[in-house]
Amino acid sequence: MDVVLINPEDQTAVKNKLGFVLPPLNLMYLGAALERASFSVKIIDDDLRRMGAEGVALLVEKLNPLIVGITATTATIKTSLEYIKAIKRVLPDVLTVIGGPHPTFLPLETLSDCRELDVVVMGEGEETIVELAEGYERGDRGVLEGVKGISYRADERLRTTPPRPLIENLDDIPFPARHLVPFRDYETSSQEAGGMITSRGCVYPCRYCSSSLIMGKKFRFRSPGNVVDEVEELTEIYGLREIAFLDDTFMLHRPRAREIAEEIRRRGLDVSFVTSSRVDMVQEPLLRTLREAGMSTVYYGVESGCQRILDMMKKGITVKQSEDAVKAAKRAGLDVITSFILGYPGERPSEMDRTIDFSIKLDPDYSQYSILTPFPGTPIYTELKSKGLLEEDWDRYTVIQPVIRYEKLGLSRELIQRKLVKAYLKFYSRPSYLLKHTYMIRVFFETLYRTYIEPKIPLRKN
Repeated sequence: MDVVLINPEDQTAVKNKLGFVLPPLNLMYLGAALERASFSVKIIDDDLRRMGAEGVALLVEKLNPLIVGITATTATIKTSLEYIKAIKRVLPDVLTVIGGPHPTFLPLETLSDCRELDVVVMGEGEETIVELAEGYERGDRGVLEGVKGISYRADERLRTTPPRPLIENLDDIPFPARHLVPFRDYETSSQEAGGMITSRGCVYPCRYCSSSLIMGKKFRFRSPGNVVDEVEELTEIYGLREIAFLDDTFMLHRPRAREIAEEIRRRGLDVSFVTSSRVDMVQEPLLRTLREAGMSTVYYGVESGCQRILDMMKKGITVKQSEDAVKAAKRAGLDVITSFILGYPGERPSEMDRTIDFSIKLDPDYSQYSILTPFPGTPIYTELKSKGLLEEDWDRYTVIQPVIRYEKLGLSRELIQRKLVKAYLKFYSRPSYLLKHTYMIRVFFETLYRTYIEPKIPLRKN
């Protein structure tokens, strides 16, 4: 085996609106790039298998790869490094590589925290992992200094190479290697399992978001034909009829979104799909065109019902635009999902209540709420860290636990958690809502448990 890619067990984060385990799309992209370069690849999704670091290490030892790569969010970084340590104990000569949002923004800190880790990949990894594999296959142990976009350990020193340019033509990237995971074993709807990404990058400066810093501030997108080719693969090879376009801003390039809809119809594909949009990018005729092609649901990042907070976030939208966008989607016959953030620094308790009431006024089909979590790399993280307002216990960076020292802002963490519970209670416990969406009771009680009960349960020591 040439390369083993690992998705770590994640016991801390709310992964999606229903808490399901999803196939690791990022690793499937890396696997596809490696396979195209003629490398043998295995993906171990331990968020599905739940073997733990030692169990995965034993499996990797049998495979005896040249390279082991693992992905990490902020909430899973500690867990990911435990996998690296366990693997190095059984395979001391294997090249250990980590990528993902957290190590992208804290590469040297990540290397310093784990002496068994050899390389951190920053940003897009498809080209980088192939270069690493090609160098190691040749036996070139000096390959690291020539690979762009990494930090690595050499002669007891930590070094960083120049940034890797973004991939300009996304059509050149092979479709995710879904055959590398046990696709049918995931406890999820086909819609979520059929997730795909049609664009990368974001042009907006929201202070709480790191998307544009990971994938660039330039909006890069796949051609409509290339997108629908993957849709066709999902329907014909995997038998899916529900697909989620996971782009941050699917409708940012509206002519392309229209062309995708028209191409789906031209090919006669019978699919239902979900997209996302900023509320200021919505045009009702486009929504109707997408609806005719099979779109069932649109996801809006509303974030706040208070204009002052939206301005502090640098969201670049108005409260009225959110109202208009939801109304337009309903007129087009679409289901609507909205998301909201509570506890933004400087937000008053009364303003959080206004956001909760606003979410109910909008009356979407589903609503998600989270606590402001300043992830490394975001402008709000840099600001709060410089003021000593952050706790950097990464396990708590789950978006449902407060990590800001709210006491120094005249509030309390308990109040913020109560507001989150109140939001879910007030929205999902409405009798009229529950009559229409009975299965959302699961979401409601799961969120209450994870937010209010689970953090108070003492950890058991084996």
